[in-house]
Amino acid sequence: MSNKLLTESLSAPLDGVTTAKVDINSGPGNLTIDELPGGEPLLASGTLEYFEKQGRPTRSVSADHGQAALTLQGGRTGHPWFRFPWAACNGATDWQVHLNPTVSSDLTAHTDGGNVTPNLAGMTVSHLAADTGGGNMAVVLPDHAANLSVAARTGGGNVTVAIGSDTTGSTTVTAASGAGNVVVRVPRGLAARVHATSGLGKVTVAPGLSKLDGQTYQSPDYDEAANKVEITVHSGAGNVSVTTT
Repeated sequence: MSNKLLTESLSAPLDGVTTAKVDINSGPGNLTIDELPGGEPLLASGTLEYFEKQGRPTRSVSADHGQAALTLQGGRTGHPWFRFPWAACNGATDWQVHLNPTVSSDLTAHTDGGNVTPNLAGMTVSHLAADTGGGNMAVVLPDHAANLSVAARTGGGNVTVAIGSDTTGSTTVTAASGAGNVVVRVPRGLAARVHATSGLGKVTVAPGLSKLDGQTYQSPDYDEAANKVEITVHSGAGNVSVTTT
């Protein structure tokens, strides 16, 4: 039996939705999430690749009084692809998901081993939880975000998190890798407290942060600042760095 690579189209209606809980699990694939183009009256659109033997992705959408729940789940039947060991940080398929930037989203994103790339710069997001079994992760957080909660984790790839400009309120960011390098970029002028550790790699923290103890660093004005971010960053074997931009 053949095992063709197929593509499923995604189109979820907006129907007056203003807030949404979005849960995406692409199975073994790479996952890219970004802004819906062109001002289309949709909650989400995109393309979801899958192997014929894997089965079609499943989806569910419900909406009530302006609140929506969107769930996308990849098939999990067997392991229908061959992957070389040096290609471990790459998925077997590609999912492209575009979300409506006017909808405030509580977003969960998962792959079993592919790369995860949430580019949320132009979007409205209240919470992000992203993880992958072994792929790389590159997260761009929204500009003008307020009181954002973020967790980005991978079993073995590299993690990069870029905090958006004009972030307000109290934001928390956790970024971790089992073996790869981890980088968090903080906008200049945003007060920060950093808890940074690595099992085997080097830890580098921006010079404007004072060292409080063996793994904690803090901006001089952190306690009094109205706008601040608390960052927990860890790698089991790679380098860890927190920089300002």
